[in-house]
Amino acid sequence: MTENIMVFGHNSVGIKSGLGMIYVDPFKLKETPNDASFILVTHEHYDHFSPEDIEKVAGSDTVLVVPESMKVKAQEAAGLVKKIVTVSPGEDRDVDGLSLETVPAYNIDKKFHPKSNEWVGYILKVDGRRIYVAGDTDATPEAKMVKCDVAIIPVGGTYTMDIRQAAALVNEIKPAVAIPVHYGCIVGEASDGEAFAKLVKEPVKAELKIKF
Repeated sequence: MTENIMVFGHNSVGIKSGLGMIYVDPFKLKETPNDASFILVTHEHYDHFSPEDIEKVAGSDTVLVVPESMKVKAQEAAGLVKKIVTVSPGEDRDVDGLSLETVPAYNIDKKFHPKSNEWVGYILKVDGRRIYVAGDTDATPEAKMVKCDVAIIPVGGTYTMDIRQAAALVNEIKPAVAIPVHYGCIVGEASDGEAFAKLVKEPVKAELKIKF
């Protein structure tokens, strides 16, 4: 089910789809494929919005999707893509053929990602499946309402939910597959993925995609 999903590290995700290559928060990429049909950014922090990495994947027809609150900041990448589309939390949109929903991404008990910034996670409706890329978030009421087949969830703690909170979330929303991200790079240990997997209960299957 997830053979078309890659995690390059941190929260940097690639999805091969019938619509072409989709990247979410490209960061510290080693290759320069310039093959993106879509690039989605969850929020403006440097480890999620990296014009240097957008340049590595963007092509002449690439659509860049960012939160509305990043409209000005996103201009740093304007010359690298065909166009920029802005979204707000809680939307159900079709962006040039890509069907997506936006989920509010924010902290409940920390100050790093305020709800008022209107940053987002994305549910991508790709090839008959719903893939949730949560972005930097805690286990919010909105996250607990998500219906998805694949959940790509931060587990590193500090800036996001930690291992136990992330496992509790996926055990509640019950995707077929849960993929941990946002660990072993800026925050968290390389072993966090395995620790998360041990806490995930059937019928959810944990898959580790980050290679160290």
